[in-house]
Amino acid sequence: MPDISDKKILIIATNGFEQSELEVPRDKLREMGATVHVASPSGQPIKGWEEDDWGEEVPVDAKLSDVSEGDYDALVLPGGQINPDLLRVDETAMGLIKSFISAGKAIGAICHAPWLLIEADAVRGREVTSYPSIRRDVENAGGKWVDTEVACENGIVTSRKPDDLDAFVAKVAEEIAEGTHERKAA
Repeated sequence: MPDISDKKILIIATNGFEQSELEVPRDKLREMGATVHVASPSGQPIKGWEEDDWGEEVPVDAKLSDVSEGDYDALVLPGGQINPDLLRVDETAMGLIKSFISAGKAIGAICHAPWLLIEADAVRGREVTSYPSIRRDVENAGGKWVDTEVACENGIVTSRKPDDLDAFVAKVAEEIAEGTHERKAA
């Protein structure tokens, strides 16, 4: 297991995130010793989506406008349909995501969260996986879509669904431990 005990990780989410796709990475990365903060647009607690109805509320550590890429080693973007769709039109969220991309820091995006990478023009020429329903979006944005539990290129980790969370978290931790990655700016 990679040593990430001195690392700080930011999770960006809003109401409608897939419950397990926020909670599992948050909890497992904390178990590995990392400091993990959750930020939302309002800075208020956010409510997840679980299967076919609203899930549990999750505490939030900060407001998006109060956090900076420079304070963190990595970024995790949970999926669900609602969460990334709302965040991809949020200028503060997109600015923050682009700053992590430009800085070469590890980024994990699962399920529908690659929509955020598409919006940031960060999938072009990269091998990416996602929830199957956004395959065409990935391809139209220039990504090379693959049907695998985890895909990774230049520190950008993507996965398809909650069933892939173990592989997703393991690969995110590995990429965080490697440090910054050389990549084109978003």
